[in-house]
Amino acid sequence: MADTQAEFEQAQKDVETLSRRPSNDDLLALYAHYKQATAGDVSGKRPGMTDFKGRAKYDAWASLKGMDAEKAMRGYITKVGALFDAERDR
Repeated sequence: MADTQAEFEQAQKDVETLSRRPSNDDLLALYAHYKQATAGDVSGKRPGMTDFKGRAKYDAWASLKGMDAEKAMRGYITKVGALFDAERDR
């Protein structure tokens, strides 16, 4: 897990160097995997109907319920890698 943790921390730094802003779907996936890796299962009340952004973030995170931290870190790392691959292909 130490290697995964180090890769996860590096991916957090790397994502800041992307030349283009990721799509909203990609940002939600990154957010959900980050939160699942660092905080575990979603908690609290789902935001109301008028809080579109908060609701989308909550739902994305809730979709990963039950995923262990290492798998969530791997998902984050994979998503960052895919964003860099897509950037190179443009």
